[in-house]
Amino acid sequence: MVEPMNWISEVVRPRIKTLFKRETPENLWVKCPDSGQMVFHKEVEGNHWVIPGSEHHLKMSAQARLKMMFDEGTWIDVPLPEVAADPLKFRDEKRYADRLKDARAKTGMPDAFKIGFGRVSGMPMTLAVQDFAFMAGSLGMAAGEAFVRGAETALDKRTPYILFSASGGARMQEGILSLMQMPRTTVAVRRLKAAKLPYIVVLTNPTTGGVTASYAMLGDVHLAEPGALICFAGPRVIEQTIREKLPDGFQRAEYLQEHGMVDQVVHRHALKDTISRLCGLLMNQPAAAPAGAGAVAEPA
Repeated sequence: MVEPMNWISEVVRPRIKTLFKRETPENLWVKCPDSGQMVFHKEVEGNHWVIPGSEHHLKMSAQARLKMMFDEGTWIDVPLPEVAADPLKFRDEKRYADRLKDARAKTGMPDAFKIGFGRVSGMPMTLAVQDFAFMAGSLGMAAGEAFVRGAETALDKRTPYILFSASGGARMQEGILSLMQMPRTTVAVRRLKAAKLPYIVVLTNPTTGGVTASYAMLGDVHLAEPGALICFAGPRVIEQTIREKLPDGFQRAEYLQEHGMVDQVVHRHALKDTISRLCGLLMNQPAAAPAGAGAVAEPA
């Protein structure tokens, strides 16, 4: 026997809901992880992804970071070498090839690094930025090749090399091939030092694992954004190992500055001026006023 249709619940009510339904964008508001404050997405984006009031520093995309740093928001993208996409044919709950495909669709980047060449406060610089949104900024063959290509660009153009690190460590899906990027990037840093070119590292939240154990801790100067987690093994792992409660703020940027592992904790809004002053001193070239809008000029 077929039950009669209830017109009120099955026809009228759904139509009324559809008529008065309002589409609300999912990213209209941003919630501060510290205070729980709700802030308009556009307001946070316009403030370089720093929550007004609490000053909590959210993660930034590589594109937004480069736009913030380079004069007039313009730069030249450095072409990055291609590598084997899935050398070990790795699979866990999902195929590694599929994870790469999803990360590329999400970020619009071929891998975790983006390298740019341009002028910062009028001074030619090469910037390398890790994007945590791409598989947690993990270090694999493509990321290692990108870092080395950035160093080679700095050597070729005789510019300082600035790294913005953000990573969960080595990419397990590439096994030993991922770990081999640690010595390769270390050699690239040694070449910069031999050429007497500044290598400045900006440690952002989070910088962990094999990245901390290699090129992220080899800078001439180490800056860090406020509250950034910087470590090899995280605090939870250490607490479980030593079975002791760690001090408040352990492995955060401010704690590491107090204990000599970070030279200075710098607010995101002050990073451009701080880096340009440091590079001016290290290159014996005081930073000039930013050039006007237009194409990025090659250094003299």
